Amino acid sequence: MAQAYTTETGNGVSQTRPAGSRLRGLLDRWRGDRGIWRRGALLAVFAVLIALVMILHAQIPNRIGNLGSLVETFLPWSGVFVPLILVGAAVRRSATALVAVLLPLVVWLNLFGGLLTGKSAATGGDLTVASHNVNAGNPDPAGTAREVAASGADVLALQELPAGQVGTYEKALAEAYPYHVVEGTVGLWSRYPLTGEAPVDIRLGWDRALRATVMVPGKPVEVYVAHLPSVRVKLNAGFTAGQRDASADALGEAIAGSRHERIVLLGDLNGTMNDRSLNAVTSQMRSTQGAAGDGMGFSWPAAFPMARIDQIMVRGVEPVSSWTLPRTDSDHLPVAARVTL
Repeated sequence: MAQAYTTETGNGVSQTRPAGSRLRGLLDRWRGDRGIWRRGALLAVFAVLIALVMILHAQIPNRIGNLGSLVETFLPWSGVFVPLILVGAAVRRSATALVAVLLPLVVWLNLFGGLLTGKSAATGGDLTVASHNVNAGNPDPAGTAREVAASGADVLALQELPAGQVGTYEKALAEAYPYHVVEGTVGLWSRYPLTGEAPVDIRLGWDRALRATVMVPGKPVEVYVAHLPSVRVKLNAGFTAGQRDASADALGEAIAGSRHERIVLLGDLNGTMNDRSLNAVTSQMRSTQGAAGDGMGFSWPAAFPMARIDQIMVRGVEPVSSWTLPRTDSDHLPVAARVTL
C-alpha cells in the first residue's frame, strides 16, 4: 500500500507528497548533475578488477606462494565487493560506478548463482552418508560421536582421530554402526558390512586415508575416507600447500585406478572444489553440494564458516540432497548427503 508524507507550507496548509516523489526528486537531481559520469572512476576500475579476478582466476599463477589456489579457495567471497561498490557509487553519485558494478555482479552470478537456490530433494535416495573432522583437541569426543550419529547416516566417516580417543568413538558409535574400520587418524563406520578394508597411500608416511567396500544389498559401494594435509597462509611463504597438493594427486590416482562402479569420497580435503590443486580428484568426481545442495555449504571454521573444505564427492551414483549438520565441539561442521545407487 502506497504511503504519503504530509508537509507543512508556510501558511500552515498541509500538503501530501507521494513516497515515490522523493525517488523522482533524487533522480532529477542526478540527471541535472554534470559530474555524474566523471566521479567514481576509482570505484569503476575496482569493479572491473574484481570481475577480471573472477573471470581469470585460473590464470593466476601458483608459482608465487600458491596465490592462484588461495584466490580460488575464497572466490565465492568476491561477491561481497558488489554491495560495497554499490554503496560507494550511491554516496559518490557516480553513474560510471553504477554501470561498472554490473560486470562483477553478472560474473559472480554466472559462477555461483546456481548455489543460491535449494536443490535438495525432501525424499529419495538409497544411502545417507556423513563426514566430520572431529578435531584432535575435541573436549567431548563421545558427545560429538552421538551428535553425528543422530543424523541417521548409514555410513559415517571421521577424520583427525587421536590414537588415545579411538576407543571412545568406537564405544559411542557401536550401537548404531556394527561395522567399522580405522586406519591411522581416519575411520569409517557403517550399518552395512564392510569388505576390502585397506589404507590408501597419499604419500605422507603415515595413514590418513582408507578405502572399504560397503556391502549395500545388491549395490556395493566403494567408500574412500581421506584427510589431506593442512595448508597455511604465511606472510613470508604465501599459501603453503605443497604437501596437500601431492597427497591430492596420490588420492586422485588411487580413485582413478578403482574398478568399482560406485564410488563415494568422504573427507577433509583442506581445499574447495574451485581449487585447481585438487583437480586430480575433482576432475573425476561430482560434489554432492554442487549437484544437490542448499546454498554454499561452507563447513570451516565452524564458528563462522567461510569455505567448504569438507567434501562429499561421488562417481557412478546420483546425489539427491546435500547439507551441513549442526555444530559439534569440533572446529569443522559435519557434512551429509543422500545418494541414489
